[in-house]
Amino acid sequence: MRILLLEDEYTLRLSVVEFLEELGYTVDHYANGDDALDALFEKPYDLVLLDVKVPGIDGFELLKLAREHGKELPAIFITSLTDAEAMTRGYRSGCCDYIKKPFDLVELQLRVEQALKSQCLKTADDTIELADGYRYDTRRFTLTRRGEEVALTRTEKRILELLLRQRGQVVTPGQFQEFVWGEAVDPANIRVQINKLRKKLSPGLIVNVRGLGYRIDL
Repeated sequence: MRILLLEDEYTLRLSVVEFLEELGYTVDHYANGDDALDALFEKPYDLVLLDVKVPGIDGFELLKLAREHGKELPAIFITSLTDAEAMTRGYRSGCCDYIKKPFDLVELQLRVEQALKSQCLKTADDTIELADGYRYDTRRFTLTRRGEEVALTRTEKRILELLLRQRGQVVTPGQFQEFVWGEAVDPANIRVQINKLRKKLSPGLIVNVRGLGYRIDL
C-alpha cells in the first residue's frame, strides 16, 4: 500500500513516515503542496494524508483538484484547524476523515486502516456507472453488468480498481506493477493479465493507448 503524506512540520513528518513504514506501508512525503500535487498525478496511491496549512497549494485545494480529475482515493486531513467552517470545507472537498493535531500515532494507524478498508470511493449511490451497462460497487468491490456480477480474479479486481481510480487518464505498466503486484513483474505478464480482464468485458471498455498504457474513460 502506498501513501502520500503532505506535512510541512519536519519532526512530525518524519515521525509519521517512520511509524507507517514500520507498519509496512510505502510512504512518499512532501512539505510543499505543489510537489505533492505533482506526485499525486504521477503515481498511484491508496491513501493521501494531507496537512492543510502548507507552502504552495493548501491541502483543501489539493484534494479538491484531485476529485475534479477523477481521483477517488481515500483522504484524511491532518490539521490544527478545529472550527466548524474548516471541517465543513474539508469534507466538502472530498475527505473521509479528520485528525486534529496533536494526535497519537496509534489513532493515526486506526484511522488509516479504516479509510483503506472503506476505500472512501465517493459516489452518490456508492457505484460508478460505466459504459455498456456496467456498474462498479465501491463498497463491495464488485463489477456487474445489467444486474449480473462479472467474475473476476483478485489480480483482475486490482487492475480494474486502479483503472477506475485513474479513470479518464492513461495508466502505465509501471503504475500497474506498483499498485497490483508491488514488486518487479515481467511486462509481458502485465499485458497478459490486462488482456484476460479485457476479454471478460465489452470491447472498448478498457482502451489500449498504444505505447503508453490503458484507460477507462469517464
